[in-house]
Amino acid sequence: MTQHRSDVVLYEQRGHVAVITLNRPDRLNAWTAEMGARYWDLLDAATADPTVRAIVVTGAGRGFCAGADMDLLQSIGAGDRPTEPVRDEHQTYTIGVPKPVIGAINGACAGLGLVQATMFDVRFAAEGAKFTTAFGRRGLIAEHGIAWMLPRIVGHANAMDLLLSARIVLADEAQQMGLVNKVVPATTLMAETLAYADDIAEHVAPSSMRVIKRQLTDGWDFDLEASNRDTTAKMIHSLGQPDFKEGVQSFVERRPPDFTPVTDRD
Repeated sequence: MTQHRSDVVLYEQRGHVAVITLNRPDRLNAWTAEMGARYWDLLDAATADPTVRAIVVTGAGRGFCAGADMDLLQSIGAGDRPTEPVRDEHQTYTIGVPKPVIGAINGACAGLGLVQATMFDVRFAAEGAKFTTAFGRRGLIAEHGIAWMLPRIVGHANAMDLLLSARIVLADEAQQMGLVNKVVPATTLMAETLAYADDIAEHVAPSSMRVIKRQLTDGWDFDLEASNRDTTAKMIHSLGQPDFKEGVQSFVERRPPDFTPVTDRD
């Protein structure tokens, strides 16, 4: 069994929120296979923990993730095969996490780092954070699902611009095109992201968030009629669940809700 360093990605829990931190600050958290393996394991750990209701992902130091590690890219360019290849099913793995995954993008977000950011459910960014697809300027193509995901976030025209030009976009422009939800001062990024995560962790049913995430991704393959049928069936099911009764009762009684935790991907 391959052993991985545990310090390349850090994990801590703050109340009902798990915080996952990419931790290679000297390399702007450039992505390696070792980092990826640790990251997927920690997402699974957060999913399995009934006390975790939301997940925040950020980067240590000045950057979020500057893309694939340049040493790895150079070795591949020289003809070497990576010992642990980056796998497509892993790059879109975050979409299947049944809990909200919120990005606190603290700095440079490029290439494979941007791929990961597009898989988050909500994205907060620090003022001045830089975004770039980078692929075309490295002789590469739109990798690991980003050609499917990016147009659904920013629209076809903006996705074409970002992918074809691989230009650098600052946080304010990223917000204007919908790539990030909110831009805040770097000094308050984690506080504001955690406040958002804490709010939904305390007040929103985990079962509702799981189904809503699935509705949005499944809905991309539905027409309006099929979406309405699917939504009606899920709504009828939810009306018979304990969380619906608890949501109404806690509102009437003016107290925090006690919702059922979610601990798996199904």
